[in-house]
Amino acid sequence: MRARDPGNQNQPSSTRRERRSPVRRLTVAAAAGAVALIGVSGCAKMDASLDKSWITVDFNPGTSATTALQVRSACSHIQSTPPYALPAKHSVINIMYGVVFNTTNSSPAQLAQLQTCLQKFKSVEGLDPENAADEGS
Repeated sequence: MRARDPGNQNQPSSTRRERRSPVRRLTVAAAAGAVALIGVSGCAKMDASLDKSWITVDFNPGTSATTALQVRSACSHIQSTPPYALPAKHSVINIMYGVVFNTTNSSPAQLAQLQTCLQKFKSVEGLDPENAADEGS
């Protein structure tokens, strides 16, 4: 019986598979690593977005936009609790529902300061602490 030439294309398919398998294994391992890396980075971004929190200020009916802006300005000095930018269109409705403070990086003491500051105003009806995990529920 004659030995088969390694370059011969007439070899059985199992012999050709054995010769390519280290390359295939490396390719499959690289692809699996890339998929895992994408999955981990996607989870990190999702976690970062779910960590966001804020407080929305609810005003009494009849509160003017000027008063809402004064409340926003008076309590915007508290460290790590900046107010979000107001909507581009400054209508009464947008301002009334647009006084929101970013509390993502706030300590409990800073949250208490913000709450105390906001509750000094008779026009403030309540505060709604929210976070990104609440969205859509």
